[in-house]
Amino acid sequence: MRKPVAPLTILGETIPPGESRTLYMEIAKLHTTTKLKIPVIIERSKLPGPVVLFSAGIHGDEINGVEVVRRIITQKINIPKTGTIICMPVINVFGFVNKSREFPDGRDLNRVFPGSKNGSLASRFAYHIIKEILPVVDYCVDFHAGGASRFNAAQIRIVRNDADLKKLADIFNAPFTLYSKNITGSFRSAAMKHNVKILLFEGGKSLDINPGIAQMGVEGATRFLASLNMLNTKHSPIAIDTPTIYIYKSGWVRAQCSGLFHDNALIGSFVKKGDTLGRITDPFGKFEKKVKAPNDGYIINANHSPIVYQGDAIYHVSNAIPTDEYE
Repeated sequence: MRKPVAPLTILGETIPPGESRTLYMEIAKLHTTTKLKIPVIIERSKLPGPVVLFSAGIHGDEINGVEVVRRIITQKINIPKTGTIICMPVINVFGFVNKSREFPDGRDLNRVFPGSKNGSLASRFAYHIIKEILPVVDYCVDFHAGGASRFNAAQIRIVRNDADLKKLADIFNAPFTLYSKNITGSFRSAAMKHNVKILLFEGGKSLDINPGIAQMGVEGATRFLASLNMLNTKHSPIAIDTPTIYIYKSGWVRAQCSGLFHDNALIGSFVKKGDTLGRITDPFGKFEKKVKAPNDGYIINANHSPIVYQGDAIYHVSNAIPTDEYE
């Protein structure tokens, strides 16, 4: 682990211990020639410690993640007792401006890492994050939300068989921790290749702010920082008696027909096989079909779209397997 007692250099600027700085990444302009500046908010303690990155907005429409990092900043949780905290509330400013998941070139930024100096716009941006930001980072929590009207219960995602990440997930203590593989081209995958210990937080849905989910993210961040002896003494980590529930295996329930979708609001709940999760109806009062749980498990994602088509993913349900399978 690096102990940044010496000046820290990011984006070509040197920041001594004990100082605060907001830097701006300027990779490209809009087609109107307007500059888009991506703020990188840096707070350094005079005491040695790790460098932690809180990031959000890799997908421009996942505003709930942005809200988590905004709260961390406004509540001054990002002013560390030791070490350095970097906040990037909106990485994909291009998508954020347009309320879009993708970059203007149509690419998903979270699928093009590590990027290329001379590639597409998204690829160039990914390249600069890898080159300028990740080399100084020890730990990262990257905040996301569900896409396409699908609401995620608050959850941390980590790869299996990594004892350090499991320990951090236990400390963050989101309601659920989901084991999931790294996706090729993702920021999480790139961070791990640079030896950054990264937790991916999912909660809420796109183009929406859910205060409860956001607060869970903030509280998890305080516990995370406290475990690294970085939480400012003005703050106290909020303890939760209930440990995170690990999800080892899960599957999607898909709509068997098209129609109007009525969700029974069971997100985060444990259901039994055969329980009714919701209903699909037609707009003319001709039919009503129940959507039932295929097995016992927790509802970790629910589709909040009022209209669904046959084959649409509408519920993500955990599957019960022995808890020691991957220990």
